[in-house]
Amino acid sequence: MKGGFTVSDKKASVKIIAQNRKAYHDYFVEEKYEAGIELYGTEVKSVRNGSVNLKDSFCTVRNGELFALGVRISPYEKGNIFNRDPLREKRLLMHKKEIIKLMSYSAKDGYSLIPLSLYFSGSRVKLELGLCKGKKLYDKREAEAEKSAKREIERNKRF
Repeated sequence: MKGGFTVSDKKASVKIIAQNRKAYHDYFVEEKYEAGIELYGTEVKSVRNGSVNLKDSFCTVRNGELFALGVRISPYEKGNIFNRDPLREKRLLMHKKEIIKLMSYSAKDGYSLIPLSLYFSGSRVKLELGLCKGKKLYDKREAEAEKSAKREIERNKRF
């Protein structure tokens, strides 16, 4: 027991703030990773209000550091001069080995690092990253057809 929490207490207090549903439509998610995100005080308050948009965001590796670009955290309404640019690039916190592994995967043809969700794990803000491969148009149509078929089956089961 460290800091008054047990491991099970920390795991139980996961609160999802924002999800990137468009990523599941545009990409095949191969693997998922969890990363901490470096935020300032007014950004954390804005995240607690739920004013976050992950649509059209992606991650990149520069100089051995991982950055999230396009993650929009709206300015805190009650903030002042300490409000930050909503579209500034946010540094992600991961172990060096994981960053090197992600860098080698993202260098491969067709792979991207896409933020999938932003959530609170205990009192810390975490970002779920997906190692994704882009879908072609026919893949999207096929996935949509499967989804509508499943919906139709469920509808028919009720009656």
